[in-house]
Amino acid sequence: MDTDASSEFEVDNFPARQRSWRVAVVTETYPPEVNGVALTLARLVEGLRSANHDVQLVRPRQSESDQASQEALQPGFHEVLMRGLPIPRYPELRMGLPSKGALIKLWQLRRPDVVHIATEGPLGWSALRAALYLKLPIATDYRTNFQSYSAHYGVGFLHKPIMGYLRKFHNRAHCTMVPTKALMGALAAAGFHKLKVVSRGVDTAAFDPAHRQQLLRTQWGLDADDLAVLSVGRLAPEKNLSLLVQAYEAIKQRLPRARLILVGQGPLRQALQAQCPDAIFAGQLRGSVLAAHYASADLFLMPSMTETFGNVTTEAMASGLPVVAFNDAAAAEWLVDGVNGRVVALGDAQSFVSAAVALAEQSPVRTRLGQAARHTALQLDWSRIVQQFEGVLQEVMHQANISGAAAVGHDRPQPT
Repeated sequence: MDTDASSEFEVDNFPARQRSWRVAVVTETYPPEVNGVALTLARLVEGLRSANHDVQLVRPRQSESDQASQEALQPGFHEVLMRGLPIPRYPELRMGLPSKGALIKLWQLRRPDVVHIATEGPLGWSALRAALYLKLPIATDYRTNFQSYSAHYGVGFLHKPIMGYLRKFHNRAHCTMVPTKALMGALAAAGFHKLKVVSRGVDTAAFDPAHRQQLLRTQWGLDADDLAVLSVGRLAPEKNLSLLVQAYEAIKQRLPRARLILVGQGPLRQALQAQCPDAIFAGQLRGSVLAAHYASADLFLMPSMTETFGNVTTEAMASGLPVVAFNDAAAAEWLVDGVNGRVVALGDAQSFVSAAVALAEQSPVRTRLGQAARHTALQLDWSRIVQQFEGVLQEVMHQANISGAAAVGHDRPQPT
């Protein structure tokens, strides 16, 4: 643990209010870092606090100037910053270093009611071991397909060892939360136990068709009737961006004035700029600027096949965009082909391109699908997701108490 976090061991820094839980949340990514795990977790933390639970957030220090939020400034919220290192190939993100001893000391001073571990890195593993040592209720999240990413970074041979590690990690918890039914089925078939589906929400006020801006479209070089094709996400090999380029090139053959808008950063940016010199590279965006980019586009393409959920899919839907995606992750959960989007068989690249071209040429169909997508997204209110999350944590605490009582009873001398 960072030496300047020593005051965070003080008992009074993590009090519990009446009829609330003390929830320790451990993660190796959190805003202002921009990724699905960080943004989703921030929403859940905010929801727990709104429900009158005390949250202790344990995460790596993101920079030398990073300072922990103190409870005096944010009642019911207390951050503990740990040491971390940049993640290879993801230098903007950091992973925590092993910290079992520090976490045991921290949680002995003020025992949480439940520990929720959102990431499976060194800090997450340390939290798991510390919580097991202290016999605390443990919930985990399965949020990132590291085993799928391995094939895109030249280490596909690590798929089985990675899956073995993840299975060992999650099966030691009282419950593992997954974002979709399909992923739950796949993990169950791979030997994962005690799985619960907790979907992800979307902020339908922030992402709204009303944020469309003709001025922004003019900056993109588009007239009112021209087509803006949008992609949002990390510009990295695991996102299958070669298929995005293929679909865009096919669209350009039919609609020469169409323009591709890419929001995000990553190692493939330079190569993509060379392939698509007329595309707009907006970089990494947040808040109202990101929302305006969604709402000002006309078609959203989601070529990735490595998502556990894919928040960008539901953000596009909330923004009133027709989405073309594979039958996977959020698209498999919330899109119905021809009703509120276009969904093609997983891995069928030709069908993906054909669906993208067809929608590009059919403005009335795009409008109909986009309106239906917005209607679907309105069902994914974050308050409902937080209630699901809260319910699972309650189940975890209940199950842990039953297990603990059974263990105590087993240790007692049995009557003869």
